[in-house]
Parts: sequence; structure tokens; C-alpha cells
Amino acid sequence: EVHLVESGGGVVQPGSSLRLSCAASGLGLSDYAIGWFRQAPGKEREGVSCINGNHFSTNYADYLKGRFTISRDNVKNTVYLQMNSLKPEDTAIYFCVARERRCTGLPGPALYAWWGQGTQVTVSS
Repeated sequence: EVHLVESGGGVVQPGSSLRLSCAASGLGLSDYAIGWFRQAPGKEREGVSCINGNHFSTNYADYLKGRFTISRDNVKNTVYLQMNSLKPEDTAIYFCVARERRCTGLPGPALYAWWGQGTQVTVSS
């Protein structure tokens, strides 16, 4: 059984950084694409980033403008999302997701089979 567990969320001030972690069990990361979604109050879930297994290729939402970086450690079976220069509009629940097919661009939420429970990120002064 696949489990994804996010951690690293919290309350930070604008301009700060956070690193989210997604610990995976029940699957080998090298065989799966792992992504991040986020959902702000009253808004739909939106794709943030995706990283492929074997080739480590990455994709990002255009609105991020280079502030976030996704990476993975296949030995630790963990994926990270480094978030820099955080803004109040980054406030959301961040979800880790997984799928067997590689991601080209940012697949929609329905195309991911496994979801974590989410971690809250709040950016506020």
C-alpha cells in the first residue's frame, strides 16, 4: 500500500523560505513521478511542480517564477519542495502526489493515483 506523508509546513513571514518533505512508502521513487499540488481556501487545487523518477526531469507552474525547487532522494524515498521568497498568496495546504506515468508538464489532479494528507503553509506578517 502506498503512503505519502508530507511535513515541513508552518507559519512564516513574507520573504521567508520553507522546505516541504514528502516521505513515500510502499513504492520505489525511481519508478514514479512525484508532484506537489496546493489548495488555498475557496480555490481549486493547482499544480505546483512534478519530478520524474528515472530522469529526474522537473516541471513547474509558470506562476512560481523560479521561487520553488523540487528534488528527490531515491535512497531516502523522499521528495522535497524548497520554497523561497514566500508570498501571502502562497498560503495553502500543500499535497504530495504520485503517479506511475512520467509527468510531462503538470498533469491535472485526477491523473495522480496517490495523495498525501497535506501540510499547511501560511505566509503572513
